[in-house]
Amino acid sequence: MIHLKTFNKKQLEIFVSSGEFQQYDFLPITEHRAKSHIANPKATDDQILLILAFDDEKLAGYLGCLPDEFTIDDKIFRYAWLSTLFISDEFRGKRIAQTLLNKAFDEYDGNIAITEFTKEAESLYNKIGVFKYIKPKEGKRYYFRTDLETIIPLKKEKTKPFKPVFKMADSIANFIISIKNSFVKQPNFPFEILDKIDKESTDFIEKYKSNRTAEEINWAIENPWILEGEKADENYLFSSYSQNFKYLWVKVYCDNNNLITCSLLMLRDGHLKIPYLFSNDDLTQFIYFISYFTVENNVKMMTSYQTELNEKIDSTLYFPNIHQRKVERRYMFHQKLLAHLPKDFNPDFQDGDGDCLMT
Repeated sequence: MIHLKTFNKKQLEIFVSSGEFQQYDFLPITEHRAKSHIANPKATDDQILLILAFDDEKLAGYLGCLPDEFTIDDKIFRYAWLSTLFISDEFRGKRIAQTLLNKAFDEYDGNIAITEFTKEAESLYNKIGVFKYIKPKEGKRYYFRTDLETIIPLKKEKTKPFKPVFKMADSIANFIISIKNSFVKQPNFPFEILDKIDKESTDFIEKYKSNRTAEEINWAIENPWILEGEKADENYLFSSYSQNFKYLWVKVYCDNNNLITCSLLMLRDGHLKIPYLFSNDDLTQFIYFISYFTVENNVKMMTSYQTELNEKIDSTLYFPNIHQRKVERRYMFHQKLLAHLPKDFNPDFQDGDGDCLMT
């Protein structure tokens, strides 16, 4: 018999602090992700953050929700992102995923959004027939170093014995690239790299329309879902650890020391993302900074959904990428969420909105 158990902030805190979350065959959440959910400034005390499904007394699956909100005509509209959905293979075929989803729909009155879904999950969401695609975000992925040793064996398993050859090819190619990049110098304009958003930056970004405030971005920085470390939670099927993971808050000034650009960068195992970007400049200086940053930090690739920035990069000759390709991030909204929002509502998402900021 399938039955569900739900957790709001207080219940989740007890569930984790008691160690109960570790007693199952697999983890429904990590301790640090739970603490992050509890600290989420957009989550109310009563909103459900985690739903567990049991077959008799055995954990069969779970679903995680990340509460969020839009401000529409100075009023707060609450909704949630589906952040995790997992069903153990042992319990496949019992419609547990549908049961968990229906519970989330009930808890949030259908105000549910999804992004960064796997193909398997997307197939499920389309099958149940309650989600609609909204306008996707078009982006670019820029490559700065070759990584044949990793990429080719992942795509063609038969090539794994040739990894030493690919590694040698990478070494030669990246040596040549490093010579080219040696001409990329530190910018001659003022800039700062901080651990989190400061008062000056807070005042600056308040001038811009954004789905997240400085406080909410700092929440993500101070309460990450991913920790640095070699180990991984083998019993947890979602991201929890990376060898290298950090957020950086960047401030770029013009020559007279006026702040012109603020941005949040996220660097994970050589992959750079730009979750948030605020600027009153044409971004020329920011691109110079990013060029320098990618070289100094041995960045392998950068994914950017910042349209204006991408257009500027594409017209720039000095950006140190060796290749680029188009990428797309798709979003799905529950049909009730669409019905509850104003007609032709534009969420105006930045790259970091939703749970994308966390991974």
